[in-house]
Amino acid sequence: MAAVVALTAASLAACGGGDDDKGSSGGNVTMQLWINATTGPGKAYWDKAAADFHTANPNVTIKIQSVQNEDLDGKLQTALNSGSAPDIFLQRGGGKMAAMAEAEQLKDITDDITDATREAVGDAALKTGQVDGKAYAVPISILPGGLWYSKDLFQKAGVAAPPTTLDELNAAVSKLKANGTPIALGGKDAWPAAHWYYFFALRACSPATLDATAKSKTFDDGCWTKAGEDLKAFADTKPFNEGFLTTSAQQGAGSSAGLVANHKASMELMGAWDPGVIASLTKDTKPLPDLSFFPFPAVPGGQGDPGSIMGGADGYSCSTEAPKECADFLNFILTKDQQEAYYKAFNALPVNKQAQGAVTEDYLKAVLDAYNKAPYVSQWLDTVYGQNVGNALNVSVVNLLAGKGDVAGIIKDVNEAAKKG
Repeated sequence: MAAVVALTAASLAACGGGDDDKGSSGGNVTMQLWINATTGPGKAYWDKAAADFHTANPNVTIKIQSVQNEDLDGKLQTALNSGSAPDIFLQRGGGKMAAMAEAEQLKDITDDITDATREAVGDAALKTGQVDGKAYAVPISILPGGLWYSKDLFQKAGVAAPPTTLDELNAAVSKLKANGTPIALGGKDAWPAAHWYYFFALRACSPATLDATAKSKTFDDGCWTKAGEDLKAFADTKPFNEGFLTTSAQQGAGSSAGLVANHKASMELMGAWDPGVIASLTKDTKPLPDLSFFPFPAVPGGQGDPGSIMGGADGYSCSTEAPKECADFLNFILTKDQQEAYYKAFNALPVNKQAQGAVTEDYLKAVLDAYNKAPYVSQWLDTVYGQNVGNALNVSVVNLLAGKGDVAGIIKDVNEAAKKG
């Protein structure tokens, strides 16, 4: 997740396995795995997982390609479209996965998910990897979003408890300003800024409207305009770091995650991968001792349930021509031991219910509690709507925050992108 890896689209497009890798019949197999962990414990986890799988299956070798998270989607799509996709790769899900399935770029692994995996993970989590009842991915971690904050900085500013309403959040921001930056935002990467609109929409729009919009991909309901107006009013209080439009999300100490990691900002709105990213950017590259979490607060006047949560589950897919050993590896990474190791490496919640017993951090327990209590769970909106609509949404939100656009522009841009497909 953190750090930069310099790779050209051409070099990545050439990474798919050769002819001897596909459709194996007991011979030696080499598979290419694309991940978004480029350094630290996360990269080390995947290296060891690949080595452990090779030990258990001596005829199978997995070659890992690390791709910077912000670059992954575009480079993966290029590789898929050119017919040189990796055998195994990170899967965002939602509309992006549905488009890949429709284009026949993913292997149907419905019958390859073992009974042991189904029992350990459960149907609800496994459905995040399905399209029309067929499995095209398996989830590997639960990644709901919310606000990650420094307990020490909150206490120093006199914020006694995590905000539960928008009024309380505004009051906390006012107190935190006296001691520095209230909220870190990596607007350079667009999607972190758009997260603010997503969550205001989750509070403004009813679940029925969110579900209907996922199919229609048009923002006709007035709740989408309310979400934009709520965001504009909040942004006008100037809660974000100076220069947030040119700040990256996860790359280096100056990123939004880095600002939280080094107590230069008090909180950040982000998914449940954030603790691992923050830990990689502290001075000792260890988890931030005073890190905590609270759900996005209730917003007045909306149709959404204040307990609803947004996020999803990162997963892994096999490309269409991947050998059968690809599905074997997906089952392997969902075993209890592998899921416990993944949690320790990424500081993220495992999907294996037995492995969840290993979670010790209070902030991750808080995330799990909010997730399990949520009356409605939405995936990230740019994932739900697919790449074209999702990108238009993210860019138009940044334009709003930059003063280059307005709320009507968000609605117009998304509706136009939807018409183009």
